Amino acid sequence: MYYKQCPLIVLYILLPFFVLAQSKNAPAFRLVPLGTLGGIDESNLSAYMLAPAQSSQYICLDAGTLHYGIQKAVANKAFTIPGDEVLKQYIKGYFISHAHLDHIAGLIINSPEDSAKNIYGLQATIETIKTHYFTWKSWANFTDQGETPTLKKYHYQVLVPGNVTAVENTELKVQAFPLSHSNLTSTAFLVQSNDNYILYLGDTGPDAVEKSNNLQNLWQAISPLIKTKKLKAILIEVSFPDEQPDKTLFGHLTPHWLMAEMGKLATLTGTDELKGLNLVITHLKPPVSSISKIKAQLKTGNKLQLNIIYPVQGKPLNF
Repeated sequence: MYYKQCPLIVLYILLPFFVLAQSKNAPAFRLVPLGTLGGIDESNLSAYMLAPAQSSQYICLDAGTLHYGIQKAVANKAFTIPGDEVLKQYIKGYFISHAHLDHIAGLIINSPEDSAKNIYGLQATIETIKTHYFTWKSWANFTDQGETPTLKKYHYQVLVPGNVTAVENTELKVQAFPLSHSNLTSTAFLVQSNDNYILYLGDTGPDAVEKSNNLQNLWQAISPLIKTKKLKAILIEVSFPDEQPDKTLFGHLTPHWLMAEMGKLATLTGTDELKGLNLVITHLKPPVSSISKIKAQLKTGNKLQLNIIYPVQGKPLNF
């Protein structure tokens, strides 16, 4: 009788370890790219819906393209409800890295059909949106501040660098870090779900070209999360191939400069800790020949063995 029961006893003993192992490997986030490129294609500009795994409480990281990206996601069965309901019900707030049109046009154009929610950003970003876009000369003021009459659909939520902000109607928390994007301030958003994190960077140039310490400060802030395997992915731009001269980068990265910045991060974490880290490449700028060069150069330069991912519009990713 003892021998017959032994396998069952062993199963009961090991079961908690199996469950723990599965929970460690289970995805913490679901990312749905609505727009992945920079440049001239207005149907595919920077916008990423992000939610905790198994949740429909999304934030939208930038909002260059919304409607077309959501339709692509519905066609790819990323969502099982109609696109207009995704816009109104699933997106709980917009986190805008900076106010260039390729990062906010979708939000402006879709505002008449949207539901009430918050727009989050650094003070400079919010001021530009308030004074240049949601005005009655440019569009209509769907917010609760600025030119009257205010239609009060959106509420501006100013983020303070370094402070952790709980995102309304979600389980997420977000911390903002300033980035240097040529002559303006862009933003990185560190998104937290329980004890898991994803880092999204808006447009940024390398510290050496921008004469800035913003990326170095960001790497110092996230390096402990990499060491403890709590950071599940970094979304970061590469806009031009290495042939682009530094003087015409206009606050963007090339493969060379991205890997230089990853090298700086490696000095803080150790090179072994970066192996296999998910690095999602955003803001690739057409033409196709340039994008092909960027991908080839990143492959050649990936000495740190990062897991480089190229998001596809409308196809979800799990981290």
